[in-house]
Amino acid sequence: MKTKRMIANSILIAIGAILHQITPALGFPMQPDFALAMLFIIMIFNKEYKTITICGLIIGIFTAVTTKMPGGQLPNIIDKFVTCNIMYLILLPLRDKININIQMLILLILGTFISGTTFLVSLMLIVGLPTGISFTALFIAVVLPTVILNGIAGYVIYKIVKRTVSTTNVYV
Repeated sequence: MKTKRMIANSILIAIGAILHQITPALGFPMQPDFALAMLFIIMIFNKEYKTITICGLIIGIFTAVTTKMPGGQLPNIIDKFVTCNIMYLILLPLRDKININIQMLILLILGTFISGTTFLVSLMLIVGLPTGISFTALFIAVVLPTVILNGIAGYVIYKIVKRTVSTTNVYV
């Protein structure tokens, strides 16, 4: 991998970690995951499985450190690893057939859905859900709004990054 690519990926990961740290929780101790949007942007600009997996694990570690959900550390790492692998497999046949903007929207919407579901399932299995709150309630109250937020905000961030990339030629 080129040094410029590694630096660009590192900057995107750092921005994602900062966004994850400053994003407030949505009523419950769970929060939207804009670090995930940065992972999907990295996936668009990098085609190598190894790079995507490593970036997914690093983002999983950063989100684990900054999570506001009690016991959410390991589920954050698991969900990022599972999500980056599933989305890589989904994106692989689409790269040359579908417009890059549509690819990004698919990644943001479907990827956030998979990530949120994986997070809740792993949280439920590892430490249990918060007392008195069902899986369905958390899914409706947190995952679905996060899918919408990540879809909109992630696409705006993607357009900014895309413009910066075209100006700097980082991913050439």
